[in-house]
Amino acid sequence: MRLNRFLAAAGVGSRRKCDELIAAGRVTINGRVCTNFSAQPSERDHVKVDRKLVHLERAMTIALHKPAGFVSTRSDPHVRDTVFDLLPPKFPRLFNIGRLDAQSEGLLLLTNDGDLAQQLTHPRFKIEKEYEVTLDRQWDSALAQKLLRGLFLDGRRAQIAQLHSIGPTRVRVVLRQGINQQIRRMFYAVGYEVKRLVRARIGNLRLGDLPRGHWRTLSKSEVDGLKRTSKTNRAGARAGKSSSRAVK
Repeated sequence: MRLNRFLAAAGVGSRRKCDELIAAGRVTINGRVCTNFSAQPSERDHVKVDRKLVHLERAMTIALHKPAGFVSTRSDPHVRDTVFDLLPPKFPRLFNIGRLDAQSEGLLLLTNDGDLAQQLTHPRFKIEKEYEVTLDRQWDSALAQKLLRGLFLDGRRAQIAQLHSIGPTRVRVVLRQGINQQIRRMFYAVGYEVKRLVRARIGNLRLGDLPRGHWRTLSKSEVDGLKRTSKTNRAGARAGKSSSRAVK
C-alpha cells in the first residue's frame, strides 16, 4: 500500500491532503523523513505525522443528520459546536467528506476511508448532491433557466444541475459541484434569500428518516454503492469527452 493510501486509511485525511503532508516533509518512517510517494510501509514500520504515530484503523463511514448551528470541522476558533460534538467521546478518528455551512442541515458523511473521501469530493467524479431549499418568498419558476445555465462565482461558472418546485416557496436542487455556499449565493444573485437548506442525498445515499443530530454506520454495501456511483460517473465523463473529441 502506497504511503498516501496508508495515511488516508489511518484517518489522517484525504489522499490529496496526505500527499501535501508527504511533500512538506511532515511524515517519517522509522524515524526518517520520507518524501517518497512510492514508499510502501508495512505493519511493522513506525509511521508518524508531525511526530505522532499513526496506525491503520478499521474502515468506518457514518451518516450524520447535521442540525443547524453546528460547524463541519473538528475544532472552531469561535468555540462554536462542531459536528464531532455529536459523536461519542471514544470513537475512531473520522474526518468529514465535504461540508455543510453552519446554518445548513441534513446528510453529512464522516469517514476514515481516504479513498472514499477522494471519490466523493474530487470534481472529476461529479457526485450528485440533492437539497431541499426553502426561500423567503414565492419562487418565480421563470428564473430557473438562469440558474441552470449558470453564473460566475469566485471566477468559476456555478451551475445547478436540476431544479424542481415542490411548493410555493420550496424547491429541490441537485448539484454536481462544490463551490462554497453555492446554493445560497446563486439564489441571492437572482433576488432570493435561502431561509432553510437541507441536504437530502449524496450519490445514491439518502438521509431518510435519520433523526436530526443522530448518526448511523453505513453498511459495506452502502459504501460500495457510493464507490460504484463515483466510478460510473467518472467513466461516463471520460466517454463524453472522447465522443466530443471524435465529433470535432
